[in-house]
Amino acid sequence: MTTVATKTQDLDDLELTTPTADDLAALLVNKERPPRPSALSASMTFGWRAMLKIKHVPEQLFDVTVFPVMMVLMYAYLFGGALAGSVSAYIQFLLPGVMVMSVVMITMYSGVAVNTDIAKGVFDRFRTLPIWRPAPMVGYLLGDVIRYMIAAIVILGVGLAIGYRPDGGVLGIAAGVLLLLVFSFSFSWIWTMFGLMLRTEKSVMGVSMMVIMPLTFLSNVFVDPKTMPGWLQAFVNNSPVSELASAVRELMAGNWPAHDIAVTLGWSVGLVLVFGTWTMRLYNRK
Repeated sequence: MTTVATKTQDLDDLELTTPTADDLAALLVNKERPPRPSALSASMTFGWRAMLKIKHVPEQLFDVTVFPVMMVLMYAYLFGGALAGSVSAYIQFLLPGVMVMSVVMITMYSGVAVNTDIAKGVFDRFRTLPIWRPAPMVGYLLGDVIRYMIAAIVILGVGLAIGYRPDGGVLGIAAGVLLLLVFSFSFSWIWTMFGLMLRTEKSVMGVSMMVIMPLTFLSNVFVDPKTMPGWLQAFVNNSPVSELASAVRELMAGNWPAHDIAVTLGWSVGLVLVFGTWTMRLYNRK
């Protein structure tokens, strides 16, 4: 009986000391609010969220592992002998171009991910948070940069295995990959805009493919534009993908193509200014 009485008294004391809703509200009002996270901190947090999605859905890595390997092997062995006489000779020209093509093509999944989260209502909650407004979008793209890097490393590994030998060494490779990542981050803003603008993820993928396919195939990724008709050369030589492929190819070869690098960086800045601004307008109005 004594034990039961003691427990009853403890419960009574617990009930007496339990704070009410008004007490909690007063405590929250009187307590200082935590500092607002910086733009970098908020963006990195959303970037980490994008990486965690890969952990739970590892199939997302197929497009940055299996697809690039297929691209390198298929084009190298199909066209190597016909265009350059051997695979080992053609791979010196092909690999930087295929690296550019593969990474640029997978940028469209940024828009697909954004559209999926909008359909699920996730972005409605993001907009209520006291954070830097572009943080969710920037975080998506920062997370995707890791995927681009994985694709570049996979392609480089396969190329080295079948005979690719970059004269630029480690520094040339690092410079080429870095330039590719900068451009891809900027290029991804196009697809975030479409992700916000279009209703379904299938629509985003359809529009993305209509833009990416001609932009990547009508370039100097596979062959020198000198073999093309004059009217086509005019388009190919001024394509941002051609400029990027030339810059990456020359950097990995140990050269310093100042013009191609400057043009690629110019395209990168322009894409962010135009499509980044338009993306945030759509995001704020959604």
